[in-house]
Amino acid sequence: MQRKIQVTEIADLLRHPGDYDSIIDVRSPSEFNEDHIPGAINLPVLSDQERAEVGTIYNQIDPFTARKTGAILTSQNIAKHISSLSDRGKDWKPLIYCWRGGQRSGSLVLVMHEIGWGVTLLKGGYKTYRRHVQQELERLLPRIRFIVVAGPTGCGKTDLLHQLQNQGRQVLDLEGLANHRGSLLGREPGICQPSQKWFESSLYFELSRFDLEKPIYVESESSKIGDIHLPTALFKNLITSSAVALSCDRSQRAQYLVQHYRHLTESVEETTKLIEQLAFRHGKKRITEWITYINDNNWLGLTNSLLEHHYDPAYERSQTRFRVIAHCELLIPGELADDSVLKKVEA
Repeated sequence: MQRKIQVTEIADLLRHPGDYDSIIDVRSPSEFNEDHIPGAINLPVLSDQERAEVGTIYNQIDPFTARKTGAILTSQNIAKHISSLSDRGKDWKPLIYCWRGGQRSGSLVLVMHEIGWGVTLLKGGYKTYRRHVQQELERLLPRIRFIVVAGPTGCGKTDLLHQLQNQGRQVLDLEGLANHRGSLLGREPGICQPSQKWFESSLYFELSRFDLEKPIYVESESSKIGDIHLPTALFKNLITSSAVALSCDRSQRAQYLVQHYRHLTESVEETTKLIEQLAFRHGKKRITEWITYINDNNWLGLTNSLLEHHYDPAYERSQTRFRVIAHCELLIPGELADDSVLKKVEA
């Protein structure tokens, strides 16, 4: 008697991901790159171009011709994928999904099943995964006890979070997930920000690793990190959470920033364009002064002036959002000599 093709729900997959040797996303590369189940590999049964071609035939000719063309292209791609998987033994157990668990995943599942592999189909496909992530973020984010690490630009808040993480504390690095340092000058060189959906997937999987009965340290953020929007439930939690306010001498912070943002000193033209974008908030005289600092390679002077006239006033305005329950002075940015303040906050 022939075995039935196994079907699983998204909750079961996320609860027991180790039950499968591979998780295979058969959607097109652009769909996969926008978001996918973490750990999945992409074996598209239709490329982006092929998918567009089939859609055009469907709309301009007729559905039957489109399905026939799609079948030809899908069969060719599946043959290539099976060839690339020829080293997998008979005990290999993959899980397959597409957009809705329909034709694209079903075609590859059928071939794998006929070969004899213990293949499983994800019911509802990526669509159910995406809905699960959104629902879980809405459920989890309001109940988390965050301890917000606040402080003016250049305090080394991210370095401090890494220090706390190395000490065994729970840390959520939102800027790390967003590939951005959170200000106009915060774009990481040579690194693109993730899509909004991939950021939320990464956030969900980070939260799933934590003990939600214990506090989680997080850096203070605005509602956006670069082009990434924080989920509304997350931002609401952040601005109502307890905060530890850091302070550090401005000259120390300026030196720290010059050291940690060297890519800005190496790309004068790009940095000048970024500074010019601040014209909406600062007068022409101030922008000209900052550009003069750049042209003179006076990076420390530029940084001190940016802190004094742009970043520090913005930080002062933002402090009304937080419920500061402790203050901590840093002698060196990013280094906490005594964590007794944090222990009191955690208690």
